[in-house]
Amino acid sequence: MVQITWLGHSAFQLRLETGEVYVLDPWIDNPKYPAGHKFARADAVLVTHGHFDHIAGVTQLAREFGAKVAGIYEVCSYLKSKGVETTLPMNIGGTQAIGPLRVTMTPARHSSGIEDEKGNIIYGGESAGYVLHFPDGRAAYFAGDTSVFSDMQLIEQLYRPELAVLPIGDLFTMDPRQAALACRLLRPKKVIPMHYGTFLPLTGRPEHLVELLKDLPATEVWTLEPGQPVEW
Repeated sequence: MVQITWLGHSAFQLRLETGEVYVLDPWIDNPKYPAGHKFARADAVLVTHGHFDHIAGVTQLAREFGAKVAGIYEVCSYLKSKGVETTLPMNIGGTQAIGPLRVTMTPARHSSGIEDEKGNIIYGGESAGYVLHFPDGRAAYFAGDTSVFSDMQLIEQLYRPELAVLPIGDLFTMDPRQAALACRLLRPKKVIPMHYGTFLPLTGRPEHLVELLKDLPATEVWTLEPGQPVEW
């Protein structure tokens, strides 16, 4: 069993049965962040790319809990320059064990520039996603910010993810129509929508995805509420 808590936008907390806590793309003051949510533990942070709405909480979690931080090499180098000494750099196609969880970095179609304090854009490498390999043998695909791309079918063939976490907001990521196609390529049993509703321009909604997947009963759209943990 894995306890999953959506923290708004693209931020998630995963707690394993053995107690380890993994945080994905922490933006811990986003407009949809659940009021009163406090971290009691953070063993590792997984970062998909360098945009502020995905790395804004990394330094705090690394400092407070000594959390290990996995990400693409360039983002890890930037975070290390900001005092994060627990980075675990990797690159697309690679896999590493972080505690009992194994993580594989996958491609994503998105940019990854990091904006510094002066407003300058620093090269952040490529954007990425992750396949998470859990101790019970199941796999989940966390797409990060991306459009749909045909190589998602390779992710399905290689890793058979039972759960997919996909952006649906449009404008900066794919919309529900593209996410529906992604589900047809990935064939997960469940899909969790993310990266929607944080700002007005992120117009995609889960109910639209549900409508588009009516003819794909093998995939359930699992809409979460920020701060309400679910078990998978």
